[in-house]
Amino acid sequence: MRTVNVECTVDAQEETIYTCPANCQAHVSLLFFSNVGGTVTVDVEFDRADGTHQHIVGGKNMGTGEYVQFSDGIVVMEPGDVFHITATGATPHVDAMVTVEEFFLTPR
Repeated sequence: MRTVNVECTVDAQEETIYTCPANCQAHVSLLFFSNVGGTVTVDVEFDRADGTHQHIVGGKNMGTGEYVQFSDGIVVMEPGDVFHITATGATPHVDAMVTVEEFFLTPR
């Protein structure tokens, strides 16, 4: 298991929270992000390696100190799947993290 994090401090710049490595499957048990300062709009996207796309959070307006936590389920990621976050605002500062359990795949 591991937890990875990223800071969003540039207006409208997409940041990668986590990319599932080529040699494993990952189970995401926690997605957490918080707004540290200012008013921002946050988007979190799940991009599948097969080209499909899912908005986990779309256009969430957040004031200073607000946070969002998803921890009551599991998201299964396949090799090459990616979580992205974008914070839009005058001076954004959004911290995001995911906790994943990686399962290494054996060659077939």
